[in-house]
Amino acid sequence: MSRIDFPTFASKRFLIMSLLPLVMPMAAKSVTSTISTDNSDDFRIDTIPELIVTGLQPIVTSQTLKGTELRALSTTSVADALKYFAGAQIKDYGGLGGMKTVNVRSMGAHHVGIYIDGIRLTNAQNGTVDLGKYSLSTMESVELFNGNKLDRCQSPSEFSSASTVYFRTRRPTTDSLSLMLRAASFSTFSGKLNLQTSRKGWQAMIDAEALHTKGNYPFRYKSEYEDTIGRRSNNDIRYYRLEGALFNKGFSSHVYYYYSERGCPGGIVRRLSDKYTNIGREWDSDFFIQASYRNSYGPHSILANLKYSNEYLRYNTDYPDNQNTVKADNHYHTNDIYAAAAYTWSPFTWLDINAGYDFRWTRMKADLKRFTPVTRHDQKAVIALNAEKWGFRLAASILFQHYKDFTATKAGAADPLHKFTPSVTLGYSTGNFNVHAWYKRIFRVPTLNDLYYTQSGNRNLKPEYTTQWDLGGEYMLLTGAFSFTAKADIYLNRVTDRIVCLPLRGTYTWSMMNYGYTFCRGLNATLNGRYAYKDFNFSLLTSFTIQRDLDRTDPESELYNKPICYSPTFSCGLTGIIAWRRLSLTLSDIFVGKRMWSYADPDDILKPYNNVDLKLDYTHSIGKKFNIGATFEILDIFDVQYEHIPRYPMPGRNWRMTLTFSI
Repeated sequence: MSRIDFPTFASKRFLIMSLLPLVMPMAAKSVTSTISTDNSDDFRIDTIPELIVTGLQPIVTSQTLKGTELRALSTTSVADALKYFAGAQIKDYGGLGGMKTVNVRSMGAHHVGIYIDGIRLTNAQNGTVDLGKYSLSTMESVELFNGNKLDRCQSPSEFSSASTVYFRTRRPTTDSLSLMLRAASFSTFSGKLNLQTSRKGWQAMIDAEALHTKGNYPFRYKSEYEDTIGRRSNNDIRYYRLEGALFNKGFSSHVYYYYSERGCPGGIVRRLSDKYTNIGREWDSDFFIQASYRNSYGPHSILANLKYSNEYLRYNTDYPDNQNTVKADNHYHTNDIYAAAAYTWSPFTWLDINAGYDFRWTRMKADLKRFTPVTRHDQKAVIALNAEKWGFRLAASILFQHYKDFTATKAGAADPLHKFTPSVTLGYSTGNFNVHAWYKRIFRVPTLNDLYYTQSGNRNLKPEYTTQWDLGGEYMLLTGAFSFTAKADIYLNRVTDRIVCLPLRGTYTWSMMNYGYTFCRGLNATLNGRYAYKDFNFSLLTSFTIQRDLDRTDPESELYNKPICYSPTFSCGLTGIIAWRRLSLTLSDIFVGKRMWSYADPDDILKPYNNVDLKLDYTHSIGKKFNIGATFEILDIFDVQYEHIPRYPMPGRNWRMTLTFSI
C-alpha cells in the first residue's frame, strides 16, 4: 500500500480519473492507492477503497460490468448480467425454473469456461454450467473475454476454452449485516442474509438465500396453425443457497452449497386435454470448496489452486399423468478434485514467462441401465509468455491436454486423448488508442454423457475443434468528469467435428456423432459513456453484434451456407443509468433478431424480440450506521411474448419489489 498526500483542491474524482490512464497499460501489475484522513490546514487526506488493476487489458478482447453499474442492472443470477455483453447469447429453458447457459459468438455453451475467483466451474457429466444457480449479490465484477484472459500468472485451464467468463467475489471493506426481502410476480418470495467483516487484513463474507415460486406465468403461443393461451404449469422452484468466502491479500477461498427442487414443464404443444401435460421433477445438490493463493517475490510469481466439488442430480418423469413421455427416475452423482500450480519468471520488466500444470480427477456414478461408473483423469500443462516494449505487446502460449477414462464395462473406455494447441496475441498501444489481433485453436473434449450415456453414447467421438481469428481496436477518452470508451472487433470462427445427437437408428434411438463444419464471421462493438455533474451521474452502455454463422458441412446439401440454428444475425443492447445522490433509475433494452431453429424446415424461425426492463432504486440512511433500501423493477415492460427455445415461452411482463436493511 502506498501513501499519497494531495492538496485540498484535489478531489477524489480527479484523482481516480488521473490515475486510470496510467494504470490501464500496466501488464499484470496491481496498483493500490490509499489516501487516509488528516485535518491539517494545508492538506486534506481522504480514504478510498483499494484499487486493483490486473491483466493485459489493452490486447484482450474483453467486456466488464462492475461496481455500481453492475448493481444498477435488472439482474438476479449471473446469467442475467451476461446478456448485456456483445456476442453473448443466453439460452433459457423455460423461464423461472429452467436451466440457463451462455453461448459466445455462436460456438456453443461447451466452449465457454466459467470461473469464480480464478477457479473453473465444471460439469463433467454434460459439460455445461447452469448459470441460474449462481447469484450476483456477492459479485464485484463480471468479465467476458473472447479467447482467454492474459494475466501475469495463470493456470493451464484458463487457456483451454474458446471464451472465458470471470466472476470476482466482492471483498468486504467494513463490518456489515444486511437483510433482503423480495416479493415478485407468480407467487415468488425470497430472502437473503449477508454478513461481512474486515479485520487485520482478513476479509470474510457469509451469504444465505432462500427462494420459492410457483412460476405459473401466463403465455400466448401463436403460429400459422395454432393460437394457444394458457398458463405455465409445473414450473415451480424452491432453492436454498449458502456460501462463504475468506480473503487475505493473495489468499482467497470460497465455500458454496446449493439445493433445489424444481418442476420441468416441457414444451408447449397443441393438445386436446390436460392429460398430455408433461410432468418432470428435478432435484439438485451442489457443493464445492476451493482455495487459491498467488504472490510475487521480486521477479518471481506463484499461483496455487485447490478445489473439491460434489454434485448430485435426480431426474424423475415416472408419473401416471405422463402418457407420452418416457418414464425415468435417474440419479447421478459426481465427485471432482482439482489442483493447479503456476509459476511466472520476469527476467526483464518487459517480459513474463509463465509455466503451469493442473490435474483433475472426476468420477461419475449413475443408476442407468447398463451404466458402469466412469473415472476421468484430466491433465493440462502450459508454457506462455507476455512481452511489452515501446507500446508493442506479444502474448503466446502452447497448451498440452491429456484425457484418459477408466471403466469396468466390456466395451471399455474411450481411447486416451492428447493434443497440443497454440494461441498468439499481438497488440500496439499509443495514447488513448490501441489495436490488437489474435489467433487461437482449441477444442472441447467429449463429455461423459457424450461417450457413455446408455443407448446414445459413442466411445469413438473425436474432440470438437474451434479455430478463431480476431482483429480489433479500442479508444478511451478520460477528461475530468467525462469518460468514453469504444471497442470494436471483427472475427472469424471455424468449428469442425461438431458433436451432435442424431436419430441414426430410428426415431426413438439417437446417437452421438461428429458431424459438421461451421463458419462464422462477425462484428462485436461496444460504446460506453459516463458523465458526472455535481450530484448527478449518467451512464450509457451500448453493445451490438452482427454475424453470419453458416453450415459448410456438405456442398451438395440443401443446407449448405444456411444459418446455424439459434444464431441471430443481429443483436444489440442499450442501457441508460441516471443516478442522483441515493436515487437511481435504470432503463435497458435488449434486442435479438430472428433465428432459425429447425433444419427440417428453414422457414421455422424464432421471431425477433425487444425486452425492455426498468429499475428504480433508493437508499435512505438513518443515523450513521443504519440504511434502508427499496428497489422496484418492471421486467419486459411491453409484455413481449418471446422464446429462447421453441415452445418454451418466457414470462411476459412481471415485477419485483425488494427491501434491504443493513447496518
